[in-house]
Amino acid sequence: MAFKDFYSGKRVLITGHTGFKGSWLAIWLKQLGAEVFGYSLPPYTKDDNFITCGLEHQLHHHIGDVRDQKAMQDFFHQVQPDIAFHLAAQPLVLLSYQNPAATMETNLMGVVNFFEAVRNTPSVKAAINITSDKCYDNKEWVWGYRENDPMGGKDPYSASKGAAEIITASYLHSFFSSPDTCNIASARAGNVIGGGDWATDRIVPDFFRSIKAGKKMLLRNPYATRPWQHVLEPLSGYLNLAKEVSENKSLSGGWNFGPEDTANYSVKELIDAMLLLDSTGRYETPEHLEKRHEATFLKLDISKAVNFLNWRPVLSFEETVEFTVNGYKDDRAGGNLFKKRNDQIDLYTNKAVSKNINWSKE
Repeated sequence: MAFKDFYSGKRVLITGHTGFKGSWLAIWLKQLGAEVFGYSLPPYTKDDNFITCGLEHQLHHHIGDVRDQKAMQDFFHQVQPDIAFHLAAQPLVLLSYQNPAATMETNLMGVVNFFEAVRNTPSVKAAINITSDKCYDNKEWVWGYRENDPMGGKDPYSASKGAAEIITASYLHSFFSSPDTCNIASARAGNVIGGGDWATDRIVPDFFRSIKAGKKMLLRNPYATRPWQHVLEPLSGYLNLAKEVSENKSLSGGWNFGPEDTANYSVKELIDAMLLLDSTGRYETPEHLEKRHEATFLKLDISKAVNFLNWRPVLSFEETVEFTVNGYKDDRAGGNLFKKRNDQIDLYTNKAVSKNINWSKE
């Protein structure tokens, strides 16, 4: 089994379990035999992956705000988790322009409250803070960002993620450096896509929403290049990181999980590839479209994870698109989506085995 049965019987706490990545992580952890506890705001819509997969009945579901330090601490004390993942965040660049204060409050104080809860709960052996590739001070250069490159961010969302990384590093050196303390790390992923994501102002959900509505989608930045990943790719990295860091404090710190160096594609290339598998979509690129600042070019250097965690991506760009389109087709068809998500995890795991990827550092 993946991760050598490490998660079987473990008590795992996820903040943000009602979100896109958090819900997929909960499904995979359930498949691995973990007892999963979630702390999050309610899902935004009835189409969210958490709702359509019926996860409320599959795990210990608790509604809570990461900005409420006491409530989160009380939940940690109640659960006594072995492993904790922090995914709760305001995840959208454009929304950060509309409400920068709430973005900063959630994405900064949420991290502080998470690590305060961790350091006051001795049962936690590993805690992983999930941030974003946008935490880096983006120079829009052609090579990938490494874990020791400077943090930054021109828009409020990116700035909040850079700050979250600085907070994580501060807690690591101030409170989690001695041998008898929890081992902590942060994980930075690229642009994550896959079935079940219906967030606003995201290119792939917008594409499938336009299909539902029978309208053309507007591509606001067609030539922006991104490290596209199916959601299972970074999740395999997070799961592997938590396993390894729990057993080795020297692996604490920041980690990148992205596609291969040659696998960055533009927004237009991504949509054109999806159209080959679902030709019902249409798009246009208006000449005059007012837009906020978003980076044009961004990619990650994943050599640290490849060399020290024995982790690497499983899917090619074409497979990433296929997994994503099939996930949305599953959404459209309905039925037992919890089973369909598990089936896709099985398919992904089998592909990893066929490519001699075992997600375990030897």
